[in-house]
Amino acid sequence: MYFKYIFLFFVWLNLTSCSDKKEIAYNFDGTFSSEKGGTLNDAMSGEPSNLISMIAGDSASSAISVNIFNKLIKYDKNLELAPEIAEKWTISSDQKTITFQLKKDLKWSDGHNLTSEDVLFTWKLVTDDKTRTPYGSDYKLVERAEVPDPHTFRVVYKKAYAPALDSWATLQILPKHILKDEDINRTFFSRKPVGSSYYKLAQWVNGEKLTLEASPSSVMGEPNISNLTSRFIPDTSSQFLELIADNIDLMNINPIQFARVIPSRPDLKNKLALYKELGNSYTYLGFNSKHLPFNDIKVRQAINYAIDKQEIIDGVLLGLGEPVASPYKPGTRWSNKQLQPYPYDKNKALKLLSEAGFNDTNQDGVLEKDGKPFSFEILTNQNKQREMTAVLIQRRLKDVGIDVKIRVIEWASFVNQFIKTGDFDAVILGWSLSLDPDQYNIWHSSQQKPGQFNFIGYNNKEVDQLLEEGRTELNPDKREKIYHAFSKILLSDSPVIYLYAGYGLTAMSKRIKGIESPTPPAGIAYNSYEWFIPSTVRRNEIAQ
Repeated sequence: MYFKYIFLFFVWLNLTSCSDKKEIAYNFDGTFSSEKGGTLNDAMSGEPSNLISMIAGDSASSAISVNIFNKLIKYDKNLELAPEIAEKWTISSDQKTITFQLKKDLKWSDGHNLTSEDVLFTWKLVTDDKTRTPYGSDYKLVERAEVPDPHTFRVVYKKAYAPALDSWATLQILPKHILKDEDINRTFFSRKPVGSSYYKLAQWVNGEKLTLEASPSSVMGEPNISNLTSRFIPDTSSQFLELIADNIDLMNINPIQFARVIPSRPDLKNKLALYKELGNSYTYLGFNSKHLPFNDIKVRQAINYAIDKQEIIDGVLLGLGEPVASPYKPGTRWSNKQLQPYPYDKNKALKLLSEAGFNDTNQDGVLEKDGKPFSFEILTNQNKQREMTAVLIQRRLKDVGIDVKIRVIEWASFVNQFIKTGDFDAVILGWSLSLDPDQYNIWHSSQQKPGQFNFIGYNNKEVDQLLEEGRTELNPDKREKIYHAFSKILLSDSPVIYLYAGYGLTAMSKRIKGIESPTPPAGIAYNSYEWFIPSTVRRNEIAQ
């Protein structure tokens, strides 16, 4: 169902033929028929590190590469598994073998055939120990992979693996004919990819923008919008200025913009539609467990009690968020409803810190242990919500005698210089999670090599065992008990402090049509290939 908009607004455009300005009226009234063409402009806070998602591991890279590459299967709008380049799949009675039947006549954007050999090649890459990827562990559970024919791909697991299908809904298939002799960690392909999906790379200007254009050979069919341009604008305030100036079409906005700024301005209400959805992510304060004193559970628990999470939700998110006590989306079966966030309790925090050996020996308001003041640095990226969160945490920790410094770093430097090297005390970050509850890659003690996701160095043998059991248990009720037990230990250990699960808040130009309403479980963007921009409301575009 398409939205119907009834309003009129005016915008000045520079005309290429002369320096005069002419008032252009865009009429959004009525129902528009789907048509192809046009450009959608958006903004990204971080520039992709590269476009091979198994290597990149960052959300900016995934946001682009998902438009270029295909997977065997996908999640549909109701979050049910559905075909993508595999038209069907079967699972053996012992749950150890999955056979995928690929669609016929699949092509890469350079015209080469896409076959099951490409799928096998991709599996070999992601499981190769030389490939620097945080995703390999899921696929290393495959005992044998084979291609009986060009349209069949079969995997045999050592033992039943519950998240198996979910893993094949995330692995982007790469072209063997281009990459077979390349070092996947250093290949030119990461910046000049050849894919098979809706779009292909048209232009990448370092530090400025990246443009995708519709691929006529897409195995999924051509999308309606011809070009997607993502501008790299680290500062979200600058992004918002570009949005209200009609230079970009959509962005994730903050609660103040969502609840106060746009609703208070008729000009913005007329040209922007607002969407709210509880995403599959949460924001946290994570400690480097390999650094003193964060290897002490009492210190971590004390900080957990010292932080007022509701204050952060109210002050930073304007109430547009949910408290969390487990690493799962609230309201799902995997989220343990028996668990509650640590309440704000200054006295309990001080008691635990004293038990850990910290006291205000010099009566200067800063705790000390062995003659050293309790002082550490919180790192985060250029994200206003995270910066504001850090300030509130800094103030609350000062109240219990902990001196906190805040350092805000550009995303690529943040990941490469600090996260991958483990050179940090504490970070404020977020986790976007898959639909399957398996979190082995994030919490298992084996996942601590450079580039892997357990960069905080968390190590708990009981958690390791539960994560291993959860991966092989196919009964949903039994899996639920396993992950509830895992969540309970994680909450007690406090290797991270759950701060909030925020709502995804999106502002989008009303020139973009074809957005499904009401928003389906998969979110507004699940069918972005069906979005369209009526020719009568497109910006004037200069032909290149």
